[in-house]
Amino acid sequence: MFPASTKTPHKQPRKQSISIGRGTRKKDEDSGTEVGEGTDEWAQSKATVRPPDQLELTDAELKEEFTRILTANNPHAPQNIVRYSFKEGTYKLIGFVNQLAVHYTQVGNLIPKDSDEGRRQHYRDELVADSQESAKVVISETENLEEDEEPKELETEPGSQTDVPAAGAAEKVTEEELMTPKQPKEQKLTNQFNFSERASQTFNNPLRDRECQMEPPPRTNFSATANQWEIYDAYVEELEKQEKTKEKEKAKTPVAKKTGKMAMRKLTSLESQTDDITKVSQAAKIVERMVNQNTYDDVAQDFKYYEDAADEYRDQEGTLLPLWKFQNDKAKHLSVTALCWNPKYRDLFAVGYGSYDFMKQSRGMLLLYSMKNPSFPEYMFSSDSGIMCLDIHVDHPYLVAVGHYDGNVAIYNLKKPHSQPSFRSSAKSGKHTDPVWQSELVHIDVIKLKVEGSTTEVPEGLQLHTVGCGTAFDFHKEIDYLFLVGTEEGKIYKCSKSYSSQFLDTYDAHNMAVDAVSWNPYHTKVFMSCSSDWTVKIWDHTIKTPMFIYDLNSAVGDVAWAPYSSTVFAAVTTDGKAHVFDLAINKYEAICNQPVAAKKKNKITHVHFNPIHPIIIVGDDRGHIICLKLSPNLRKMPKEKKGQEVQKGPAVEIAKLDKLLNLVREVKTKT
Repeated sequence: MFPASTKTPHKQPRKQSISIGRGTRKKDEDSGTEVGEGTDEWAQSKATVRPPDQLELTDAELKEEFTRILTANNPHAPQNIVRYSFKEGTYKLIGFVNQLAVHYTQVGNLIPKDSDEGRRQHYRDELVADSQESAKVVISETENLEEDEEPKELETEPGSQTDVPAAGAAEKVTEEELMTPKQPKEQKLTNQFNFSERASQTFNNPLRDRECQMEPPPRTNFSATANQWEIYDAYVEELEKQEKTKEKEKAKTPVAKKTGKMAMRKLTSLESQTDDITKVSQAAKIVERMVNQNTYDDVAQDFKYYEDAADEYRDQEGTLLPLWKFQNDKAKHLSVTALCWNPKYRDLFAVGYGSYDFMKQSRGMLLLYSMKNPSFPEYMFSSDSGIMCLDIHVDHPYLVAVGHYDGNVAIYNLKKPHSQPSFRSSAKSGKHTDPVWQSELVHIDVIKLKVEGSTTEVPEGLQLHTVGCGTAFDFHKEIDYLFLVGTEEGKIYKCSKSYSSQFLDTYDAHNMAVDAVSWNPYHTKVFMSCSSDWTVKIWDHTIKTPMFIYDLNSAVGDVAWAPYSSTVFAAVTTDGKAHVFDLAINKYEAICNQPVAAKKKNKITHVHFNPIHPIIIVGDDRGHIICLKLSPNLRKMPKEKKGQEVQKGPAVEIAKLDKLLNLVREVKTKT
């Protein structure tokens, strides 16, 4: 804070006076009177001199203070210093800048006495002074001894002269020891200019670099000479190849006269590109997989070794860990209508794309993804009609059966390089007139589920006749002739290939369309169904009433049994959630309810369990497939008891589910 006189520049000036000194006279400018000597000059009245242009200020304005704050910030110090942070791996703005400005420095040669260096020099001076004094004392003592011993040497006998040299040597040794005083060892002092705070001494883990080494490609030295004739022959040979390809294209597809030249150029360039790509396609696929495995290395490790330790504190609930997300730009606006894992290659699965909006039907796609390369599909096939179902053959995993919205059934052979199906139904071979809702490859026969009410005799496959529109079916896991069919009216029919003229049994299952029906992989009597009426039901095919009913508060798109347990199954709903049940842990509600869709508006359509790994894949109506891993609480196995081995196998799983069914049967018989 400054004095009041400097803070109020608007105050009126004080009275001015002319002072000549003590003992002289003092003259007031206004009055012009003289004052006698010796009087106190401050006691006299003083008149103020006011300039003509001075402002008239009030008392409040005169008392107002104007504060000026001085800061110690250096105006020339930079304010935008950016440095690289090795801890975070990014560039960061430095907030604290040194504001010290040094105007003058000079290195002096004076050392304070209280400093460490001053004490050391003082200690050295004292040692030197002490050594000099001790040396003087020794010299004076030796001189006195020599003077005292001179007459004694004269008095000694001749026979005793042999002892004199030994005495002289001993005296010399003592003199040397006394002349060189022992200096004490200096303590090693810490360097006061090399100080660092404890916080900066923490060890930061360095960034890990991973490298891989491979065998270098084989090299050969080639040398040749080329003349004009060889160059000419090469150009002529290339020109002949282009003319042959043009002739082939003319014979296959007629091209308009106006655009004929441009079209032929494009076709020849595309053929040359495909020829070049096929040469390196296998090598490019291997390199692409290597790049993706390095990119998603942490996910690949979690995929096998992830265990959620928080499950110990969740009692009986579990979670789903997202691993990969599969999507392709060409299938961006299509819905996932079918999912199926390959029975032989357990990291490969097929995805069918179409649309459930029957007013907006367009094209379809069949993609096969591998977990080794989540960024791009391994195989890609396009179709004019949307795909509604698919299945992969058990004995021949390269055969994929596909059912289309237009009623066609096609079989793709992955061994063949072309993108067209190896077999495709037609009007002559018994093409359906309505969508094919589900297809399944049983040995070599194609089982096709049609939705029309009438049947036609067809040499290939098995035709089913239902009262209503069929929407889903599933074959028994052990009895190969027994299968179930779900309809749009909500009924489920138990059918047999041996008796195709009538149904074995009928179940009034749901109030709306049956979206999926599935046999239990362990128990031969149990199957499960789901519907758009928000319910999932578990049945015993010998009883016409369901054993368990679960309301999921939204339309259920698909259900699937877990391959590792007879009591675990998963269901997906149109509100974007995945539900995992374990009847052995909780018979009344799901042990996991988790949103898994990318956005809230996305509807999940299908779910499928991997046959080996504890993971599931779910697809939505935006063409996205998400791979999730089940936490330990969702795949609990029986604990080991002391002295007893844990029994595993199909018999244990059947007994576990039988125990639950018997409890429900007893309750129903009592009521």
